[in-house]
Amino acid sequence: MKTLVFLSLVLLGCYQPKEAAADKEISGKVIKIVDGDTYDILLANNTTKRIRMEGIDAPERGMPFYKVAKDYLGSLCFGQFVRVEQTSKDRYGRTIAKTYSADGKELGLSMIEAGYAWHFKKYSSGSELATAEIEARNKRLGLWADASPVAPWDWRKKTKAKD
Repeated sequence: MKTLVFLSLVLLGCYQPKEAAADKEISGKVIKIVDGDTYDILLANNTTKRIRMEGIDAPERGMPFYKVAKDYLGSLCFGQFVRVEQTSKDRYGRTIAKTYSADGKELGLSMIEAGYAWHFKKYSSGSELATAEIEARNKRLGLWADASPVAPWDWRKKTKAKD
């Protein structure tokens, strides 16, 4: 009998597996900005979750534009409620996700448009982010005002090699 009920629910579309849309989308208040592409969110159940923004890579601590990128992300979302579409987890256990402000703007795109993040092509093939990066470069916005900005992934390699 249980199997029949389960199959009926699946066929009617009333049942969603655990990893369905309900588990992929969360919302909450941004309570901490870690850097230009990572923040902490307070969920309704009073737990926090670290979010790494999908498709972008912002300057690391010690790099030029680190503080400006971190502050800009804070101006976009700190203390505000956001909608998060989870896509995966990274090797550090952080949730990788797209983040949307109350007005529906995707914040990773906003970071790139302002010139405070790179399109992280290794993990994202989105043409919208690529186009936004090209436009920010052409306008010499944010970090693109630097004569030769170093991508965070290249900076991390150099830093790791020194250790």
